[in-house]
Amino acid sequence: MTPRLIDCTEARHAESILGILNNAIEHSTALYEYRPRPLTAMSDWFAVKTANHFPVIGVEAAHGELMGFASYGTFRNFAAFKYTVEHSVYVHPLHQGCGVGRMLLEALIARARQGNVHTLVGGIDAGNRASIQLHESLGFVHAGTIRAAGFKFGRWLDLAFYQLTLDTPENPVDG
Repeated sequence: MTPRLIDCTEARHAESILGILNNAIEHSTALYEYRPRPLTAMSDWFAVKTANHFPVIGVEAAHGELMGFASYGTFRNFAAFKYTVEHSVYVHPLHQGCGVGRMLLEALIARARQGNVHTLVGGIDAGNRASIQLHESLGFVHAGTIRAAGFKFGRWLDLAFYQLTLDTPENPVDG
């Protein structure tokens, strides 16, 4: 049985998502945070996703292990940005390089189209070549880099922004 796409739920996936996030915090520059998040943070995280109808998509292995997840959320909290979202894709270290990230990002793009999103924005550490190559292979273009945006692991980090503009919504409106 091959890995399958699923919609993540707090009850079933909060601990696994937290484990993937905390691994990224502790061992990579995928998240510009210093301290692992507590399990209690996941309730608020899922509540925001649910309240705003933001998807949380996962890829599960045949035996039910969460291999990675993707989601999107508010880009900037101003009304005129309502058709733009900022997305994230995280893959468990044991499953990186196996196509899980591509599965997740393709599914997230499809959900964005269904949700009438116009622009997906990804903030990617400029040194993360694998993520940049994945995004570019799916049509994302470099939209700019903020130099020395973060400081982690004793060095300055550049944050590159990649965007994908979709043909949705069909009839955008103000307000």
